[in-house]
Amino acid sequence: MDLILWRHAEAEDLPEGVVDAQRDLERKLTSRGEKQAARMAEWLDRQLPGSARTLVSPARRCEQTALALGRKFKTRVELAPGAAPEDVLELVQWPLSKTPVLVIGHQPTLGQVIARLLGLVDSDCAIKKGALWWLRTRERDGQVQAVVVTVQSPELL
Repeated sequence: MDLILWRHAEAEDLPEGVVDAQRDLERKLTSRGEKQAARMAEWLDRQLPGSARTLVSPARRCEQTALALGRKFKTRVELAPGAAPEDVLELVQWPLSKTPVLVIGHQPTLGQVIARLLGLVDSDCAIKKGALWWLRTRERDGQVQAVVVTVQSPELL
C-alpha cells in the first residue's frame, strides 16, 4: 500500500487569542500557500497513479490544497484538526488498501501517523507546511514494514 501524507500549505493565522474550532476550519491559504500547493500539486500529479484515492480534512485550507491537484477528492471529518492517528490509519485501511491513498491534513496528526508507522521513539514527526511524506508497505522476513519512498517540500521543487 502507498500512503501519501500531505500537510496543507501555509494558511492565514487565527487572530491572537481566538480559540474557535469553526473559525479555524474557515482559514484560507495565503498567497504563499497557494503557490506552495500549486508547486507540490504539479509534482504530485506526475507521480500519483490515476487510481489513487484522495481524502481531505474539512478545513478550507486543506480543501484549497486539494483543489490545486485538480483531481476528485472526498472530504472526511475523520481528518479534521485534532484527529487521532489510529482513526486516520483505519480510514485509509492501512496496510490493506489495494489502491494508493493521498491524505491532506494537519499537524500534529500527520506527524503522529508517520512516527507510528516508522516506529520512531518520539510520538510525533515534524512536517513543514505544504510538504508531503510518501510511505509504502513491504513484507520483509514475514513482517509488514513501512518504508519511506520520498519526502518532498514545495520549496525544493
